[in-house]
Amino acid sequence: MDEGSLRKRRREDKGGEDRQSIQSHEPQTTNLQKQAKLLFPPFGICMIVGTIIGSGIFVSPKSVLANVEAVGPCLTIWAACGVLATLGALCFAELGTMITKSGGEYPYLMEAFGPIPAFLFSWTSLLVTKPSSFAIICLSFAEYASAPFYPGCDPPQAVIKCLAAAAIVVITIVNSLSVKLGSYLQNFLTAAKMIIVTIIIVSGIVLLAQGKTENFKDSFKGSKISVSSISLAFYNGLWAYDGWNQLNYITEELKNPYRNLPLSIIIGIPLVTVCYVLINVSYFTVMTSTELLQSQAVAVTFGDRVLYPASWIVPLFVAFSTIGSANGTCFTAGRLVYVAGREGHMLKVLSYISVKRLTPAPAIMFYGAIAIIYIIPGDIETLINYFSFAVWIFYGLTVLALIVMRFTRKELRRPIKIPILIPVLVTLVSVVLVLAPIVTAPELEYLYCVLFILSGLIVYALFVHFKFKWPQKISKPITMHLQMLLEVVPAEEVDK
Repeated sequence: MDEGSLRKRRREDKGGEDRQSIQSHEPQTTNLQKQAKLLFPPFGICMIVGTIIGSGIFVSPKSVLANVEAVGPCLTIWAACGVLATLGALCFAELGTMITKSGGEYPYLMEAFGPIPAFLFSWTSLLVTKPSSFAIICLSFAEYASAPFYPGCDPPQAVIKCLAAAAIVVITIVNSLSVKLGSYLQNFLTAAKMIIVTIIIVSGIVLLAQGKTENFKDSFKGSKISVSSISLAFYNGLWAYDGWNQLNYITEELKNPYRNLPLSIIIGIPLVTVCYVLINVSYFTVMTSTELLQSQAVAVTFGDRVLYPASWIVPLFVAFSTIGSANGTCFTAGRLVYVAGREGHMLKVLSYISVKRLTPAPAIMFYGAIAIIYIIPGDIETLINYFSFAVWIFYGLTVLALIVMRFTRKELRRPIKIPILIPVLVTLVSVVLVLAPIVTAPELEYLYCVLFILSGLIVYALFVHFKFKWPQKISKPITMHLQMLLEVVPAEEVDK
């Protein structure tokens, strides 16, 4: 082969590698994917349904009602939130089939805007948003699981926190040991929570058929309709729908993501929407608006009035529901840590993979450890409320990335191409959702949240951009010892 042909061959090989790093006609085969051939549509649907349906719809749907103050607008908001979540998920479906990398928003922000927005997303998500949400879910599980042992009084905080920490440890171990075990647990817990969802929905339909419709008369009477009230109602409703983008965190592990990612979204999120609307219909069949607002745990009140003497199954299945949501959150968020470590934005050891089990064990353990830290404070729900609007900052930025890449990356293959109007609409709504709580109830905590996000710029400059040598000298022996202890190696070595 002459020198000219050799240079041409090298250019073709390099171009092929570059294109394959972003997308290919067949999704990349990663080490995680070798372990995850079972992640086909039923698992994808279970991941979406199981992660979205947590404790929220069973415990506090009154937050939406409190903002609009009437049954009709409340049900409309729940349905509209489902539509918006579906539109957002369709945007993520195009992104996920265009850039077949795990890590959710992270690789899309990296590809569209560069490393800084991607790092700020991982910085905020890994240290605050996701682990604290994981902790809240496990605390909810602990409260329901311990309640039967303390009849007539609230369980001690020490018991709740210890049980929540134990739940985090168990979920972390399960997902570190095996992708299959984590997915089987997710499927089982999703089936369990769908049982209680079905019980509530069927009970409501039976009561409606028997003529209990008085709470739906003049359903729009006395409603409070304003830009601020609707925005805050959407904000609370969409929090209950959070999790619609979870499959994008495990794109590399989905079998044939070009087909199964959008299929799971199209089936899963509308299914959740129908369930949420029908569950709220069942609640209003049994309770008036005033009674629902006064209830501390709406599903428990429903069970006491309808399922007695079998009302004990409500806290049991709500515990199943919350632990299933926590498992799905851990399963996907661990992949974000893994991808960020692989890109050099976190400790390198976090991108290593277990030699025996082919799971991102260090990333999952790191995520679980941070979540346990968030259990220690007395009340972290307030922290979550102030930081939750940061989620929609990055949702909006990610959907904006889809619009930008329509013009800057025209060469990328798009198995799914949604109308441009959809990402434009989702981007505008995300702007409203971010600004609504600040405009309607301005507080310093929102400023603190923004400052925390921006503080990631300092960390990025010191440890990623300039790459000072002293942190590497400290982290190198730590990485080596953790690698031997956990029996993990860089992803490339597993391929050899």
